[in-house]
Amino acid sequence: MSEKNRDGKRTARQRIAAEREKQKSAERRRRALIVGASVVCVLGLAAVIGIIAANAGKDKGSKNAGPVVAPSGAQGKDSLAIPVGKDGARSTLTVWEDFRCPACQAFEVRYRPVLHELTDAGKLRVDYHLVRLIDGNLGGTGSLRAANAAACAQDAGRFRDYHDVLYANQPEESDDAFASDDKLIQLAGKVKGLDTPAFRSCVKDGTHNSWVNRSHQAFEAAKLGGTPTVLFDGRNIYQDQTMTPEKLKQLVEANDRG
Repeated sequence: MSEKNRDGKRTARQRIAAEREKQKSAERRRRALIVGASVVCVLGLAAVIGIIAANAGKDKGSKNAGPVVAPSGAQGKDSLAIPVGKDGARSTLTVWEDFRCPACQAFEVRYRPVLHELTDAGKLRVDYHLVRLIDGNLGGTGSLRAANAAACAQDAGRFRDYHDVLYANQPEESDDAFASDDKLIQLAGKVKGLDTPAFRSCVKDGTHNSWVNRSHQAFEAAKLGGTPTVLFDGRNIYQDQTMTPEKLKQLVEANDRG
């Protein structure tokens, strides 16, 4: 065999070997990509599951937050109203409000002296319905947690005082500070006799969360629109631009006189 033929065969073998090595390298890269993609998918799935689990733990506002436990002394349909004042009062004011709602705070600040005066005199009863409208509008759980804490205060016979403290310390509407149980418990220290182990447990356990959710569902079903909704003789006096605390007092006293 000539030298030329031998060189030609050697070159052909080298080309074949090189091509086989190239194919093996390509196969190794393909397998590596498949394995890598599988690992990424598994890790991605694990991350998604982790996020879902974490969020499930954070949302104390879940509609499946346990049994509906009405606070002590709650009245009305489904025990959704917390009454302030005497049952025998001839006038009843029905208030739907949210502790994160600035307009609710404005109403309370303006009308509070008259409401206290009339309820203390036995001429007016105020039925408070607590909702979580701002939680839905801006996110968070501050409306829910504050309402639950207020219901816990009702259990302790301190609702009105704690209700007023919450409004006096209301954060900015976009600030979900009331989502902190520690904050709510700290504010309870401003109400004599409220910061007890029973109150703390009630707040941290979200004892009345489902009750608050049911109250909010009733608010939506009634299509009341916004907070505060303040009903006197079936009329939303908050929407009446001519209404004042003085006029409300005159209406209540007129009813009281019969």
